[in-house]
Amino acid sequence: MKKVYYLSTCDTCKRIMDEINIPQSFITQDIKTQGITEDEVEELYNMTDSYEALFNKRARLYKERKLKDKKLLDEDYLNLILEHYTFLKRPVIVNNDEIFIGNSKKTVEAAKKSIHGS
Repeated sequence: MKKVYYLSTCDTCKRIMDEINIPQSFITQDIKTQGITEDEVEELYNMTDSYEALFNKRARLYKERKLKDKKLLDEDYLNLILEHYTFLKRPVIVNNDEIFIGNSKKTVEAAKKSIHGS
């Protein structure tokens, strides 16, 4: 599978997608307008073995709900991601059997290398 989960209203996502130069062969899914299903989250989980790795701890709702102060389990992370799209760390780039989550420089460089080679 070649797919990018992103947020169309996020300038960082747009910048990263432009920087990586995502090929047209990739499916792009705007999680704000198209959402993300439990099956899709499960596919991502199977690649990471962690819902926490998919979870955006910088989300406004994370801070508003004071979730930092709570002990969250994998099931909690899953339910929160399904509840509101902003809880998914983004972008999530899947290139066959590789997954790249988030916007760190290291992650972006690794995704670029995976997609376009060295």
